[in-house]
Amino acid sequence: MSQIDKAMSRSIRFLVLACALHAFGAHAQSDAGAQNSLQALNVSATPDGKLVISVTLKNPPAAVPGQFAISTPPRVAFDFPGTVNDLGRSVQQVEQGDLRSINIVQGGSRTRVVANLGKMMAYDSRIEGNNVVITLSNLASAPKTTRFAEALPSVRGHSLRDIDFHRGPNGEGRVEVELSDPGTGIDLRQQGSQIVVDFINTKAPRSLQRKLDVIDFATPVETVDTFSQGDNVRMVISPKGLWEHAAYQTDNKFVVEIKQKLPDERAKKDGKPVYSGDKLTLNFQNIAVREALSVIADFTGLNVVISDSVTGSLTLRLKDVPWDQALDIILQSKGLDMRKSGNVIQVAPREEIAAREKVQMTVAQDVSELEPLHTESFRLSYQKGADIVALISSKDQRILSKRGSAVVDARTNTVFVQDTPSRLEEVRRLIQQVDVAVRQVMIEARFVSASDKFTRTLGGRLGFASTNQAAPIAGFHAGGGQLGNANGSVNLPGATNGTGGLQFSLFNPTNTKTLDLELMATELDGTSRNIASPRVVTADNVLAKIVQGTEIPYQQATSSGATAVAFQNATLSLEVTPKITPDDHVAMKLKVTQDSVGNIYAGVPSIDTKAVETQVVVDNGGTVVIGGVFAKDSSTSDTKVPLLGDIPIIGWFFKNSTKVDNRSELLVFITPKILKDSLNLN
Repeated sequence: MSQIDKAMSRSIRFLVLACALHAFGAHAQSDAGAQNSLQALNVSATPDGKLVISVTLKNPPAAVPGQFAISTPPRVAFDFPGTVNDLGRSVQQVEQGDLRSINIVQGGSRTRVVANLGKMMAYDSRIEGNNVVITLSNLASAPKTTRFAEALPSVRGHSLRDIDFHRGPNGEGRVEVELSDPGTGIDLRQQGSQIVVDFINTKAPRSLQRKLDVIDFATPVETVDTFSQGDNVRMVISPKGLWEHAAYQTDNKFVVEIKQKLPDERAKKDGKPVYSGDKLTLNFQNIAVREALSVIADFTGLNVVISDSVTGSLTLRLKDVPWDQALDIILQSKGLDMRKSGNVIQVAPREEIAAREKVQMTVAQDVSELEPLHTESFRLSYQKGADIVALISSKDQRILSKRGSAVVDARTNTVFVQDTPSRLEEVRRLIQQVDVAVRQVMIEARFVSASDKFTRTLGGRLGFASTNQAAPIAGFHAGGGQLGNANGSVNLPGATNGTGGLQFSLFNPTNTKTLDLELMATELDGTSRNIASPRVVTADNVLAKIVQGTEIPYQQATSSGATAVAFQNATLSLEVTPKITPDDHVAMKLKVTQDSVGNIYAGVPSIDTKAVETQVVVDNGGTVVIGGVFAKDSSTSDTKVPLLGDIPIIGWFFKNSTKVDNRSELLVFITPKILKDSLNLN
């Protein structure tokens, strides 16, 4: 971190503390006389990596102290009303894990204990006799989301009472939200160019669900949009230009502050600087460069330090130009450069600034080479120690210095790193980012197979039988011979597959000759549906496969001429590799199959295969159809006696008509669900 970044960080910390202490002092004036006192403050670590702060009071506290957190810088504060500080100190250095130090601030009869953190951590507090025990633990989502308070289970019906916007004394925008109770859960995160605040399990009246246009306040904030989203209330703050934010909560009031940011290197779009300063007009003839810089300093209220080597004059004619662009024009035209520290800008020739920074870097390098080495241990929870050692010792991008080294104890999965304090801090931040629980996904596939079968048969059959073999059968001859069997019987047009019908018979008195008429009409209508639903749980970006089915045995010849038993798989399988996107979508590489036993040919079974292999992106909990097969089989067939079957009406006595209409459809549905972090960590 450069000196300029450190100065900016100190400036942000001062702003946040000033706002928090200002609100803290207002509450302190309303407290009654102190009735309790802080006697001791101790910090310890648990075997699972949690930090425990034990605050000992003279008398047992009446309730758990009020608490809130701020994200820039990461801090957690606890308020003890009616309590004074008898520790004899206002700061306690810790440097243990992510807990850097603890501030004890007394205002009136109220005392505030502030834990200064290296990153945001989950926190909890409870009362044990005269002690208030505060537990700090790692929060996997802390780099993305800052949680100010967990929703208290004993308090129901959280709501927003008021939303207001003010312009601060330094031009910052202040969004003030009045809560129904301090236990309202709040999640804050920066999403793109907006700030998103979620109030967990909270309602808002319709009068507060609106979009505020606050551009006329001349702050970095343009709009504040508040609306309900399920059981929560979401607030979207849209700033403009270059900005930075700070947030804090005091009792029932939650405040988000957005101020203009002035970095050393301006943001660029398409390779060009983006200017967002207030516009000014300059019209000077042969004005000294130092005086032109003083004019801009007076316009912006910034403090400007100009080197003695800055000389010369220039002519300016600028109309309605952002002041930061005007400053860049002046610096570029005279070969100057600037460095910013807080609200102070240093201006000097480029060569002078480059030489100064080169000397600073040379000194810093010499100090790092002479700086004493320290050893620190890192006990890992999720990553393998050998992987961390390989990462920080990589030749391509080495995290450790030339004198640094790292070893791993495989039994306890602990990494021991020896290096300078600055490099140890980088290793600590790196491990905090990569040693996190892997998110898990449950993928469910559903095969839905539906079929609809329809068969209809219509027709008739005319038959004649005679026991008198000598008597010819008039009218039924084929190729000069008698049509019929040996006993003189005949059936036209032949057997059908009908199962329903009506039959008439006519015969002579001696029952030697019979005429049969059989009418048939059959319909077969059936539907079926088959559902298979394999499901599997896997980690993010890890291949998973689940198989269920049968291995079908069959015999096959071997090279020696003997026979052996082989097996053919007929299985239902799901093979998937999920990838969770930053916006909580799931990208999946899928292969799903549903095999079943088909016909047997020469003793070898065939396999009816249904398979889909594809890549899709689905919402968390959403369902997508990744494939479908629709088949339709229609046919019409007639069985008839030539010529006779074509006679209208009478022809139905000499023919059969069959109509078949079969339809089948197969659909494959996929539903991914991201498992909650609480399930992953258990």
